[in-house]
Amino acid sequence: MTKKPVNLRETLSRNIKNHRELLGLTQEKFAEKAKISSNMVRDIEGCRTWVSDSTLSNIAAALETDTYRLFMPENINEAENYRTVLLDLTKTAKRLETDFSATLKKTLKLWGK
Repeated sequence: MTKKPVNLRETLSRNIKNHRELLGLTQEKFAEKAKISSNMVRDIEGCRTWVSDSTLSNIAAALETDTYRLFMPENINEAENYRTVLLDLTKTAKRLETDFSATLKKTLKLWGK
């Protein structure tokens, strides 16, 4: 069975609305916290507009969540969310370890050790 592709606009709109409602915010209060108009909130939640990077950052801050979480499809369960985050962290840790090892080797070589 083939998975249906994710529609980012629908996913973003649904997640913003869900997060807003979980926090008990009206569209007007949320708009104030996110530094956007209530009309913009209605358009975003209604899939009628897309958001700029800065607006997206303001929205995530107002919803007290990480930006990437607003793009997570609801059909991904929490365990899969954690798995995705852990994989990202593992990749970052490996890259940092590699960078650190290379820098340490260079430093030791300069010191003659």
